Amino acid sequence: MARVAAIDCGTNSIRLLVADLPASYAGPGAQLLDVTRRMEIVRLGEGVDRTGRLSPAAIERTRVALAGYASAIEELGADRVRMVATSATRDAENADDFRAMVTETLGTPPEVVTGDEEARLSFTGAVHGLPPGSHAPYLVVDIGGGSTEFVVGGRQVDAAISVDMGCVRMTERHLHGDPPTAAEIEAAQADITAQVDRALAAVPGRDAKTLVGLAGSVTTVVAIARGLTEYDPARIHHARLGYDEVAKVTADMLAATRAERLAVPVMHPGRADVIGAGAMVLRTVMERAEISSVVASEHDILDGIAWSLS
Repeated sequence: MARVAAIDCGTNSIRLLVADLPASYAGPGAQLLDVTRRMEIVRLGEGVDRTGRLSPAAIERTRVALAGYASAIEELGADRVRMVATSATRDAENADDFRAMVTETLGTPPEVVTGDEEARLSFTGAVHGLPPGSHAPYLVVDIGGGSTEFVVGGRQVDAAISVDMGCVRMTERHLHGDPPTAAEIEAAQADITAQVDRALAAVPGRDAKTLVGLAGSVTTVVAIARGLTEYDPARIHHARLGYDEVAKVTADMLAATRAERLAVPVMHPGRADVIGAGAMVLRTVMERAEISSVVASEHDILDGIAWSLS
């Protein structure tokens, strides 16, 4: 059994998974054995949509979090390490500064993967061990900070696309009020609808029997809809929400002030600014794909990165 470390550095957060891979004889249904999972909101992509560059402050926030991860990886004795960096570092003019920082801090360079590879890693992590009643083909939607991945498949990926639509990007582009104005919400909705329609024209998402939603926007919507008083991954993982529940949380988050969103018990402080846009993306996917429910997964690209080290 090998111990591996996977790091996913996105536009909004950086996450670590140290896990033991199952032995080769354990069979196709075997699962990763988590040693630790950690997440920090670092907003690496803050302002990238406007400036085209990673800010020195954002790079420094990421360095501090990554240094902590490097110490944990060494302490836990991981044999292999892979760090994947996604949307923000694909877009930035000064991505070399980020890569140099990671190499110095972690001892290995980040892999700035394509949108298609990001989508395939997310799919691999998401579809392992789905609950009964989750029938293929699956539409896996990973709502990130700067981009959203749409992947359709069964036992393997059949089609995938990454579009420049995420909770941070849509918030910075459109939702400036506290709370956002009706005009701002309308502009964001038009942008999100166009992006979702483009994705669903590229992959056969409307043919899917099960929608699987990934990342913090989805899991936070689930936690709010379930009325949780604290974030509980065990109660969120593989929970199923209907469209009406998603629509209500979306409307509530868009109508709330930042202070009101921060007061929600399960709200991470770094997500309060962007949850409205993230929920809008999820709601719009369900509307445009005509899928009545979503299965949330705590397993996503991070787990896919770990599986890729087997």
